[in-house]
Amino acid sequence: MPFEHITPRPFTAGGVRTYAPQAPGLYGISNAREWIYIGHAGNIQLALLDCLQDPDSALMKKEPGGFVFEVCDESRWVSRQDRLVLEYEPACNRHSFGAR
Repeated sequence: MPFEHITPRPFTAGGVRTYAPQAPGLYGISNAREWIYIGHAGNIQLALLDCLQDPDSALMKKEPGGFVFEVCDESRWVSRQDRLVLEYEPACNRHSFGAR
């Protein structure tokens, strides 16, 4: 089952502040070629802004261009993230990138 909101938003500080909610849930980051990372956070907006702060990270080296998200309760994070990772096979989830 794909993300609830599949239209990617620009993965820039302005795009994140405009579109990402300050709510708990899951997020996916991609570029034009692949899914890069799927994570979960207590505040989606802050987690995405945090990702943008480290230009040398494995995620940023993949040149992300967009993000999607879905708001959900913490009780569903792990199972939903696992399902999305299996479906999308994001590059950085295959490595020891870690959840945010």
